[in-house]
Amino acid sequence: MSFCRRLMLVTLCSLTAITTPSAVARAAEPIDVAARAKELFHRDNLVAWCIVPFDAKKRGPEERAVMLEKLGLKHFAYDWRKEHIPTFDEEWDALTKHGVALDAFWTTPPDLPGLLESLQRRGLTPSFWVMAGAPADLDQAAKVKHAADRPRPLAETLAKAGCRVSIYNHGGWGGEPENMVAVCEAVNLPNVGIVYNQHHGHDHLPRFKEALAAMLPHLHFLNLNGMTAEGDKKGQKIMVLGQGDLDVALASVICESGYTGPIGILNHTGHDAEARLLDNLEGLDWITGELTGKPIPKPTPRTK
Repeated sequence: MSFCRRLMLVTLCSLTAITTPSAVARAAEPIDVAARAKELFHRDNLVAWCIVPFDAKKRGPEERAVMLEKLGLKHFAYDWRKEHIPTFDEEWDALTKHGVALDAFWTTPPDLPGLLESLQRRGLTPSFWVMAGAPADLDQAAKVKHAADRPRPLAETLAKAGCRVSIYNHGGWGGEPENMVAVCEAVNLPNVGIVYNQHHGHDHLPRFKEALAAMLPHLHFLNLNGMTAEGDKKGQKIMVLGQGDLDVALASVICESGYTGPIGILNHTGHDAEARLLDNLEGLDWITGELTGKPIPKPTPRTK
């Protein structure tokens, strides 16, 4: 049996059971995939990601907030580079002005206390997305301990500010779903969880349903991407939603899983961020139509 066919069988099989009380309750309730798709993929639940350094138009804070408002996106995960640090305050004020929530902040800046003070003055409590890792020469137990020891002090600091820590999969040992779950359990703090990115998870596709079930009790965010089998090995690591041949099946798995949290859509290319976000919005509308039995013509992306 080919890899693609095995993958389709895996993604369409029933959700692997997990044993937390809330998960058992969800599993006992029949899930209306069409209704869940409308809720999960509604624009009010979408988070724009990778649109700051990844934007051909190099928008500033005001232009970016205007763009998000124009697209009907109410949530934003902020990625930054050194040159963006001086405009942090301007960014938060522009978002507030245009009705966009700051849901997440990529990693930690050199002046974390200063950033937290800036955020607290405005009542902002984003999740901080950080990566977990460990030296390759350690055994599994030591790797988990090492990876858990690093974010614990940060999580304790952020908890005082009402913020969370979300472990971000970015490849390697620290990007494996099972290891991310193990780290969350080892940290054992209520404000520590996971942000999972499909574009960093091509190797997980054959077990996506099981991996999602394992992450579910800890999952803060789920960032979507157009997905095709082994896309990362053939120049299709980041694709427009709806253009991957697995997108509808994977979206169905997500709906069936019981996940009800935020859904991220991204640019993460050299394209105009507005054009790429619009392509993903239209692709997600098409996917939703396929899941709800109300199909619409498949859109042609502006960006590749």
